[in-house]
Amino acid sequence: MAKKDFHIEGISCAACVRRLEGGLNDVPGVRSAVVNFATSKATVEYDSAVVSDADIKRRIRDIGYEAADLPVVSQAPADKTEIIIGGMTCAACVRRVEQALKTVPGVTDALVNLATSRATLLHPGQNVDTARLKEVVEKSGYEYLGLFRESFGDPSEIASQKEAKDLKARLIVGIGLSLVIMAGTMQEWFPLLDAVPRSIMLFILLVLTTPAVFWVGSRFFIGALKAARQKTADMNTLVAIGALSAYCYSAAVTLWPGFFAAAAPGQAAHVYFDGAAMIVTLVLLGRLLEHKARGRTSDAIKKLVRLAPKTARVVRGDQELDIPVEQVVHGDVVVVRPGEKIPTDGVVEAGTSSVDESMLTGESLPVFKERGDEVFAGAINQSGSFTFKATKVGAETALAQIILLVEEAQGSKAPIQRFADKVAAIFVPVVIGIAIITFAVWWLVVPDPLFSRALLNFVSVLIIACPCSMGLATPTAVMVGTGIGAENGILIKGGESLERAHQLHTVVFDKTGTLTRGSPQVTQVLLDSGENRTKLLQMAVSVEALSEHPLARAIVEKGRAEGLTPFEVEQFEALSGLGARGMVNGSRVLLGNQRLMQNMGVDIGELISKMDQSIAAGETCVYMVVDDRPVGAIALADGPKPSSQPAIARLKKMNLQVAMITGDRRETALTIAGELGIGSVMAEVLPGDKAGEIRRLQQTGRVVAMVGDGINDAPALAAADVGIAIGAGTDVAVEASDITLIKDDLRLVASSIRLSGLTMKVIKQNLFWAFFYNSLGIPIAAGVLYPFFGILLNPMFAAAAMAMSSVSVVSNALRLRRLWARDSGRWGE
Repeated sequence: MAKKDFHIEGISCAACVRRLEGGLNDVPGVRSAVVNFATSKATVEYDSAVVSDADIKRRIRDIGYEAADLPVVSQAPADKTEIIIGGMTCAACVRRVEQALKTVPGVTDALVNLATSRATLLHPGQNVDTARLKEVVEKSGYEYLGLFRESFGDPSEIASQKEAKDLKARLIVGIGLSLVIMAGTMQEWFPLLDAVPRSIMLFILLVLTTPAVFWVGSRFFIGALKAARQKTADMNTLVAIGALSAYCYSAAVTLWPGFFAAAAPGQAAHVYFDGAAMIVTLVLLGRLLEHKARGRTSDAIKKLVRLAPKTARVVRGDQELDIPVEQVVHGDVVVVRPGEKIPTDGVVEAGTSSVDESMLTGESLPVFKERGDEVFAGAINQSGSFTFKATKVGAETALAQIILLVEEAQGSKAPIQRFADKVAAIFVPVVIGIAIITFAVWWLVVPDPLFSRALLNFVSVLIIACPCSMGLATPTAVMVGTGIGAENGILIKGGESLERAHQLHTVVFDKTGTLTRGSPQVTQVLLDSGENRTKLLQMAVSVEALSEHPLARAIVEKGRAEGLTPFEVEQFEALSGLGARGMVNGSRVLLGNQRLMQNMGVDIGELISKMDQSIAAGETCVYMVVDDRPVGAIALADGPKPSSQPAIARLKKMNLQVAMITGDRRETALTIAGELGIGSVMAEVLPGDKAGEIRRLQQTGRVVAMVGDGINDAPALAAADVGIAIGAGTDVAVEASDITLIKDDLRLVASSIRLSGLTMKVIKQNLFWAFFYNSLGIPIAAGVLYPFFGILLNPMFAAAAMAMSSVSVVSNALRLRRLWARDSGRWGE
């Protein structure tokens, strides 16, 4: 079986989608075809031995549309699929969708995120039938909006805009009708209305309230019916029952006034048309405010998406062509002019320029680019024109990988949310039970019982207890937290990683390439007294300039820093594992290690004694001999990065234990550890044994983070509670790590841990207030304060309070940005 995406031109409505899906599913060999209206994309799973790509395109054209190739999604079973689901409103919806999706064959787990309307399905080693997914979602009463995969934008964006437009239209009508209904209910306050007989006014109110409840609030009744078919209940159930109770009671009073007059002689029966209309309107207002606030939580991903350029200027033959960036292929030569965005990843072939890569690295200073340097999609060319060869296109680019990683993180579920989901699953039935008990007590038990008062308290309990805020408490904070991280060069793979990072006790750093630069640098040049330092160093640079060894390159860099130009070298010879030699200005120059000197019979005992401190510190010494006479030595070491020492200091200030692990000699490791203030050192540890050392620390009860380069340290990164890959800006999807730091700045390790702590603080605040709000609001709505203070909660105020609870939870999540800015300022970032 193969699976492929096709871009479809000409789709204009849902009928087009049904027509295409039906036509493609009828093709022999096609297992399933799912068309996404929002992205104009058809995903077709088919038997490549029976039907070809050309057959599928031909069928699409026969139906009346045009098809173009998109990158192949998969030709083998994947482990994860993400889909967009519409119509979810609360934590109960999340629970219902998750349970339904778990029934799909092959799916081992389903995680639904209310804030992003996204479901992540885990199906290790098995394909999942997308047609079956669609069927299950729609049978559950929700909207299947397509696959969330290989796209730079959110496929639900169109649906989101449509939702906002519909909410606004219904809200405007609801507000208008509610104001008129309230005026009619209190007609004695308005002289013109007071002249209308009360019986006629009640019929007018009935007519006005009917669309206010059943059209403006249709989503609540539809949602309640869907829940009822699934034998469950959600927030729609609470709103629908509350509004319907007030409406039906008021309608009965209007249509059969005699019955109520006989039941309570001398008392005018009250109507609650205004309450029914205002409940629906206020909850709808809360839904719109929540919709807008939820949109702000995904600002980070929207900013990243906007970085992706739309077109590229490529050289094909003797022409320069402007083409859509999707049509750029590997090996294309791309021209970039000043002020333009780089359309895809590649390697500079001609020209020089300064490029702003802050979108990728967070570094504000422009980076100089010349032939052979890498460039990345989304970066801005500031000055100069250049051409480069495309090496990564589409979903392969660093920017696309970052977007994908952030999208996955924002769609993930933190473990703490599972607790909220479990509570929400039983919350609605419990609330309905409390509301029924409240009604019974106020109608049958209290002195001077009134049906109308019992009904009001019943409705108030239902309305104030809606669990929207519980469903939004965690995902909104995770979205904002991961978004902040992406903007600051910290890519967090998901809610689980975000939650675990703030629990750390110990941070273990790899040495080479992580704490140190990963390449040697000259630390000392020692020459015999009376020798011309410049001349001898220039001779050393001349020989080493012809060598590819890392030590040779370090010596050449030292000479370049001192402005030395290499001499011409004759009879150059590289001595593998030992050094190099050659003729420079008629002199025989030999450079190498102690073993080479011994092989050549050169006595360097005096030089060794002079370099004893460097040797004791684990530095590498290159000895120099000119015309068989030892003249000096050059000491080299892999020194710490500039950010290493301040990073270690920050972690210690956060009361975290810091350790270093390396395969180097213990002397070398202790020297670096001493410079950086690290007390715990694990030296001479082979790459395959690093994971064992991490597990040993975990067995002592510590929560351990491993910081490495994501390549040789992969086993240790995977074994750690939190794996942090650093300096992997061109390979952001390091599978072994939980957190990837784009910029090679170790201070981001502390920043990522602090971000985790701040996010968890906001999540706990949200959950506390969501539970506390309902715990406090339900008794008040039930009337527990009435015997003491004479306070009863009007359903309209309950509706307003419920709507504001969801908005407050999302607003608190957005407050995370201010907390991060203040915390960063405290650390001088």
